[in-house]
Order: sequence, then structure tokens, then C-alpha cells
Amino acid sequence: MKVLIAGNLDGVVQFITVLLIFVFVLVITYFTTKFVGGYQQRMLTTSNIKVIESMRIANNKYLQIVSVGDKTFVIALAKDTVTYIGEVDSESLKFKDPSVKSENFKQILEKVKLKTKATEEDSE
Repeated sequence: MKVLIAGNLDGVVQFITVLLIFVFVLVITYFTTKFVGGYQQRMLTTSNIKVIESMRIANNKYLQIVSVGDKTFVIALAKDTVTYIGEVDSESLKFKDPSVKSENFKQILEKVKLKTKATEEDSE
């Protein structure tokens, strides 16, 4: 009987140990990702090269509007090549109004819930 209890206790201890190691790895991963993301964000904001907009035109093919210093260019990106399309007047570009905020996930989810509830009430 004592062997059976000791075996169960050993299994519980192993489970708790594995669980603690898993949580430790998750915490380390979280802080590492946060550090690397912050570092990359600082590097992007202080550089003279900025990607203004990117649009996918085919599988592995993109058009990008890139600002380098005070000039703006359109380039085409493919899997192995980058092609210069031309220079664009930066004043002619239309930007999204930053004061208009898009809906967040919570707002969209609430709308879906309301629609679902309305359709359920209609079907009854």
C-alpha cells in the first residue's frame, strides 16, 4: 500500500515539476519577445527608410511604397528580386485619417452576438 501511495506522489511531483518548467519557459519567451520587439521598433522609428504601404498583388509578389529620406519610391518585391517601378510625389499620396479608429475585436464580437441573438429570436 505504501508503494502505491509513493508512486502516486512521485507522479504528482513530476507533473508539478514539468508544469513549473513550462511556465518558466513561457515567461522567458514572453520577456524575450517583448525585448526584441521593442528593440526592432526603436530601430524602425529612428531609420531614414520607411515602408509606407504594402500591397500583395500575387503569391509572393508585392508592391511597396517606400520613403527614403525625403523621396518616395514604388518598388515591386518578388521571391528573389526587387524591381524599381518609379518615383512618386509624396504629396499625391492619400493617407488614412488617424483620428478615425477602426473597430477593435470586442466591438466586432458584440455586433456578431447581437445579430446572432436577433436571428435566434426571429426564428422562434
